[in-house]
Amino acid sequence: MRATLMYAAQDVRVEDVADPEIQQPTDAVVRIVLSCVCGSDLWPYKSLAPTANPRHMGHEFLGVVEELGSKVRTLKPGDVVVAPFVWADNTCAYCREGLQTSCPHGGQWGVNGVDGGQGQAARVPQADGTLVKLPVGEDSDLLPDLLTLSDVLCTGYHAAHTAGVQRGDTVTVIGDGAVGLSAVISARLLGADQIILMGRHRTRTDLGRAFGATDVVAERGDEGVDRVRELTGGEGTRKVLECVGMKDAFVQSFGVVRDGGTISRVGAPQFTDVPFGFADFMRNITLTGGVAPARAYIEELMPHILDGTIRPGRVFDRTISLEHIADGYRAMNDREALKVLVRP
Repeated sequence: MRATLMYAAQDVRVEDVADPEIQQPTDAVVRIVLSCVCGSDLWPYKSLAPTANPRHMGHEFLGVVEELGSKVRTLKPGDVVVAPFVWADNTCAYCREGLQTSCPHGGQWGVNGVDGGQGQAARVPQADGTLVKLPVGEDSDLLPDLLTLSDVLCTGYHAAHTAGVQRGDTVTVIGDGAVGLSAVISARLLGADQIILMGRHRTRTDLGRAFGATDVVAERGDEGVDRVRELTGGEGTRKVLECVGMKDAFVQSFGVVRDGGTISRVGAPQFTDVPFGFADFMRNITLTGGVAPARAYIEELMPHILDGTIRPGRVFDRTISLEHIADGYRAMNDREALKVLVRP
């Protein structure tokens, strides 16, 4: 089959690799119908050192079950399924707590002999616990929306959920990428009254307004903080959803949060030192967030897609074939595309 491999920064290739096969009785083989490029894929795209053992790329996909191991009980060939961005048994103590990202029997796509999601097919370990059946056919117009359940929508929802967004809240979302826009959707779903989106890319912030943002702040740094405080009577917002992962965005979060408020950070962190000094300690600010256990949220969010309440698939603004995926990486890296949909 054909699959995406990364050999070095900005060196993405589509090559022939071994077809997936059932290796464990809990495995499934899925023919991939849709996948996409994630913002987190751009970090190795910018920095991966040259290697003779390329990375198998991709962790967001949906497709059709082709084969099943002998111990898989909840699926059958022909089922349309979505895969969260990590695989897990969904039965261990962590999974039962909704923390599938810590499953001791789980893992990540594209490593340790597991296929990546940017290919024609994938072996799925722990298929019963990992895959979620979709009540649509493989030709459904809703597939792009349902693909967001694999990662980006659930990551935005994790930001809002861990921050404790509730009806009537004031919220600032930092970042107008696909995760930030998903956080806007999620804050609106949870009933926030005021949602301030901090971003400076007009096309993206216009989409954010369509998703439910009440205000857009294009300024950054102190000027941006001043603008948010102006919009909130000088206080800042009770909840801040940091969806970038850069230190400047993190510092900005402390500037716009209200005393006694909560900052939830879900942007993949690109720094190690966390500036949280005595002055912020005195403000009684809560810091939360982390990697999103997407599997925990899929069944909760899916009905909102199926009934048309939300259309998160609008974050995909470019569609390419698998053979042209290197162009998709380049377009996202160069800010020519928000999020690229891939049809194998």
